[in-house]
Amino acid sequence: MSDTGRPGPERPAGQPTPPISNWQAMQPKPPTAPIPTTADAGPTASPPAGPRAGVPAAFAAQQAAPAAEPDPAPAASGRPRWLIPAIIGVVVLVIAAVVIGIVVSSGDDTTDDAPPAVATTILLPSPTPTIEAVARPATSAFAVALPTTVLQYALATSAADPEWQAAGAIEAYTETYTDGGAATVTVRSGQWETAEEASAFAATLVAAFPPAPATPDPSASPTGPTLPQSGDVTAGGAVAGTYSIVDAGNGTGIAVWVNGTSVFQATAPVADIVDLYNAFPL
Repeated sequence: MSDTGRPGPERPAGQPTPPISNWQAMQPKPPTAPIPTTADAGPTASPPAGPRAGVPAAFAAQQAAPAAEPDPAPAASGRPRWLIPAIIGVVVLVIAAVVIGIVVSSGDDTTDDAPPAVATTILLPSPTPTIEAVARPATSAFAVALPTTVLQYALATSAADPEWQAAGAIEAYTETYTDGGAATVTVRSGQWETAEEASAFAATLVAAFPPAPATPDPSASPTGPTLPQSGDVTAGGAVAGTYSIVDAGNGTGIAVWVNGTSVFQATAPVADIVDLYNAFPL
């Protein structure tokens, strides 16, 4: 048992007992090594985990107390707060300048292999009559199917055609169309019993065409189709007859065509004859 009454090692006989008075506890402490801070180059040394041999417990606790003090606050960084946003802004400006440079330089590139310009076709609306068409006297199915207007021309007169009826037509009509001015169109229409009879009669009309003029009429459109011309008449994707169009040489054009058992002959201004044939519904 130690002199203090607590368990401890036995002291040798004759060895003086360490003083434990208040006067002894108030004696000056031996100097201790300064505690390094974060500003020092080396790491902070940790105090020993327990009391050293031969040192009183009270003195060892006082010696270890400074090591428990918190480290001073870390030194503030020397980087200004505006530095990072400024760097980001510079990077964005550089990237934008590079992109603009690429776009501008690509716009200046020219090559000899540029695709040719594609021609655009503008379709103008078909002309329409400016006057009212008259009523057609005939009421047969064939007569009702005949148009009352074609392009800018409106029906002006309609009467039976005795000449074609004498040539074998079941029914036939001679009709005139007008644009309300000086231009007129004459259409003769007839219905036969068979397609063969209709084709044979149309062949006689084509054979009676006037010879082609040596010089085309100047009233014809310079961009229009070249006359004469001929071809097949189709209906529902099948050939239903033939057509022939010529320049009469007197400012008019003549078109004759067969559509099944029907025969038509139109005489119109030469500039309009092809358009009128294409616009005629039968």
